[in-house]
Amino acid sequence: MKKLLVLVAIFTTVLMSNANAQGGNFGDPAAMKARYLERTKPALIEKTKLSPELADKVLEISWEAQSKLRGPGMRDMSADERKKKQDEATTEATAKYKAIPLTADQIKAVNDFFEEQRQLRQQRQNGN
Repeated sequence: MKKLLVLVAIFTTVLMSNANAQGGNFGDPAAMKARYLERTKPALIEKTKLSPELADKVLEISWEAQSKLRGPGMRDMSADERKKKQDEATTEATAKYKAIPLTADQIKAVNDFFEEQRQLRQQRQNGN
């Protein structure tokens, strides 16, 4: 009986250490957001010529919009319903960009940047 308990304890320890070694932060929304901001901010500033402060505000709005699109039920929606929800999120984000305030040229640059990022993601997904 003691051998069985020891084996279970060893198995559990190995299983838990493997789970922790494989990243562990993928389910943590705060860690995901931090990675997103860290990876996206430099490219956003370079492409759009926004100040770091404005880039932070834009990225917060973008993260919020993306979070809404990842919500429950999105995968169950038809393509038309998903497109409608994406259009609503884009319209809402644009209104928030205007409230920062960003100029029309800056908003166009931001939207172009995020469209380019979407296309790059799609290319990576299709290429793999």
